[in-house]
Amino acid sequence: MEFDKPVVGGPCWAELDTSDLEASTRFYAEVFGWRMQRSSRPDSGRHTIAHLGDTEVAGITPLYQGSQPVAWNVLFAVADVDAAANRVVEAGGTVIKGPLDVDDEGRFAVALDPSGAAFQMWQAQGFSGAGVFNRPCSLGWVELATRNIKRARDFYTSVFGWSVNASEWYTQWGLHGEDFGGVTAMHDRFPADVPPHWLPYFAVEDVDATADVAVRAGAKALLEPTTVPEGARVAVLRDPQGAIFGIYRSAQEIQEDQERRESQEG
Repeated sequence: MEFDKPVVGGPCWAELDTSDLEASTRFYAEVFGWRMQRSSRPDSGRHTIAHLGDTEVAGITPLYQGSQPVAWNVLFAVADVDAAANRVVEAGGTVIKGPLDVDDEGRFAVALDPSGAAFQMWQAQGFSGAGVFNRPCSLGWVELATRNIKRARDFYTSVFGWSVNASEWYTQWGLHGEDFGGVTAMHDRFPADVPPHWLPYFAVEDVDATADVAVRAGAKALLEPTTVPEGARVAVLRDPQGAIFGIYRSAQEIQEDQERRESQEG
C-alpha cells in the first residue's frame, strides 16, 4: 500500500479486541516495539493506543462483552458513515452497530459483509486514523478471507468503489491506482468452523526475524515465513490471546535490500 495517510475508501486503522489487555500490550510492544499509551478520553475505559515514536499506529482495547471474539479489526475511512451504512444494506450486508459518534473524534459503524466477515467504517472528525502506513511496524496491507470471492467483489466495489486487480493466483483491491489489500479463497487449509474475516498485515523489515520474536513471545505461526508468487515475504501468526495477524515485506523492498547488500559488498 503506497498511501502515507488515511484515504477515503481505504483502510485507516486497525484495532485489537483482546481478553487480556496487559498481556497483549506487552506482546505487541515486544514484537513491534510499539509504545503504549492509554487513551485520554474520559469514557474510553482502558483503550490503549500503540505508537511508533509519537505516531499513532493501532489500537488495543478490552473485550466489551463475553461473547465478543478476540480479533484484530480493520477500519475503512468513509466520507459519510450513514450513507456508507445504507450502501452496506443495499449491497446485501448487515450493519450490527451504529452509526455512532465517538466524542468529537469521529463517527463509526460495524458491519458484516454477505458472508459474515466483520469490518468497521470510520468518518473522521478529530481523529483520521493511523499516522503512518506501510512503514516497518505499521499497517501495510489488509486481506479478506472468504468462501465466495465473486460475491465479495460485488459487495465491496458497491460499498467502497474499489478497483479489482485479479491475477491467476490472487485478487487485489485498489484505490486511485494503488493496491492496498487483497482477497483469498478459504479452501481446505481453513477449518470449516473458521468464519470469513479481515486480516491486517503489518510491514516489517525482516519477516523471519519478526516471526521468531513473536513465537518466542508466545505466538503460534499459522503460516511460516513464505515467499509468495510475486515475491513478497509473508507470515501469519496467532497471538497468545488468539488474535490472528500477518506480517510482510514487499517484493520491491526485498529487491532493494538485496541491491543494498550487493552494493556494500562490492
